[in-house]
Amino acid sequence: MTMDMTTSLASVELANPVLTASGCAAAGRELSQFFDVADLGGVVTKSIMLKPRSGRPTPRMAETPSGMLNSIGLQGPGIDSFIANDLSWLRQAGARTVVSIAGHNTDEFVSLAKRLYHQPVDVLEVNISCPNVESRGQVFACDPIASARVISAVRRATNPNVPIFAKLSPDVTDITQIARAVADAGADGISLINTLLGLDIDLDTMRPTLGGTTGGLSGPAIRPVALRCVWQVHQAVPQLPLLGMGGIRTGQDALQFILAGASAVSVGTAVFHDPTAPIRIIAELEAELARRGFRSVAEAVGFAHLSAEEQAAFLASRSPVAGVAS
Repeated sequence: MTMDMTTSLASVELANPVLTASGCAAAGRELSQFFDVADLGGVVTKSIMLKPRSGRPTPRMAETPSGMLNSIGLQGPGIDSFIANDLSWLRQAGARTVVSIAGHNTDEFVSLAKRLYHQPVDVLEVNISCPNVESRGQVFACDPIASARVISAVRRATNPNVPIFAKLSPDVTDITQIARAVADAGADGISLINTLLGLDIDLDTMRPTLGGTTGGLSGPAIRPVALRCVWQVHQAVPQLPLLGMGGIRTGQDALQFILAGASAVSVGTAVFHDPTAPIRIIAELEAELARRGFRSVAEAVGFAHLSAEEQAAFLASRSPVAGVAS
């Protein structure tokens, strides 16, 4: 019996649960020289905005222990160029496409959703982890009311056949409060987490290393935080599928997220030193699942939330899956 690696993000079925993470491989074209992007569960695009954006001043990246800080500032070509070039390429490549959108206010999010209404989009990720200019720059995802307002508006403007996922920030006191707010507002799923806000000081200049002062921390250093957020949000809104991310670099890391409640995972920072990481992680995850007696990804989703007795009863009836390397 072979392993069933399929999973679902709301109504969208994926061949496997490993996707790219937004912002780490643009729209996937860069990775296509290393592997066929159609072999992934999906490609999550860099967050796209209405108009072209040059981003933040340099330097934009700084290495940190077990991670990195980035201050790119959502640089991008704007929605029209994205549709004409990146989105059409992804469709030709045969990849499942999760388009991430970002805006300065609710109206910009709505305009983006409308522009994508008739486009080949499998899932729409709403990146509310960005500043709201209508509220003195407060991040949407730090305010349940602002988060709900954006998600509700985007849900009304989006093709009803396309699920929308709200991307949450970990820089909050209670992420479950935000999760419940976006769930009530109509989100079909949740992506988590975005980067953590951080800072690095250059000891030669004795000033912030990054041109934009602060940046987003990613990589293995944030994995325990990301895992905690997935665990808490799965408990808070168990009816919603979760796309988990944050420091994933091995199949074991991916399995931890799935056991915590994620239906799929995104691999981001790891591709900077190993562009084949997403494909490698698919194979590693399959072996890890088989070694523990699972016959499908679906069986493992949220498994860590079961009691010890429930886990033992389930696994007692199982033996390692044949035909999968261990």
